[in-house]
Amino acid sequence: MKIYNTQTRKKEDFIPIKPNEAKIYSCGPTVYNYIHIGNARPICVFDALRRYLEYRGFNVIFVQNFTDIDDKIIKKANEENSDYLTVSKKYIKEYTKDAQGLNIKEATIHPLATDNIDEMISIIETLIKKEYAYITENGDVYFRSKKFESYGKLSHQVFEDLEAGARVSTGDIKEDPM
Repeated sequence: MKIYNTQTRKKEDFIPIKPNEAKIYSCGPTVYNYIHIGNARPICVFDALRRYLEYRGFNVIFVQNFTDIDDKIIKKANEENSDYLTVSKKYIKEYTKDAQGLNIKEATIHPLATDNIDEMISIIETLIKKEYAYITENGDVYFRSKKFESYGKLSHQVFEDLEAGARVSTGDIKEDPM
């Protein structure tokens, strides 16, 4: 089996780290609403990959997280006069129902963001200490893209050609719009 390697821009033989075992991580949904077609596409693609690897005899460990706390979830909770936990549990249940409707196999593991907050804080503190990230006046933390020499390496994007604010508003609180 060959898989396209984004970094080398070539199809390369799939060679597992452990014989007959394949590990897949897929970023899962931020659970503040029902899934839509844009959410369903990667779910289906990763499910097809998983099933193919299983068909080829691999023991597949498939991990898909749930982001069960973030600004969108808190906003939705406020709109529904509820709390983040109620909202995230509701939409995890709805996601599961929709995934079953698409005949998607259940992930081996579904870690929750809230179960990994301490690890996230530790990583962010390390990035800040090494000056790869910084804290703004309002307490937000931003990554210093220019400090990371390999930024854009996987996507083959030249840093100077990237468009500031294309995905997220640049705002006035950042050191740099990128």
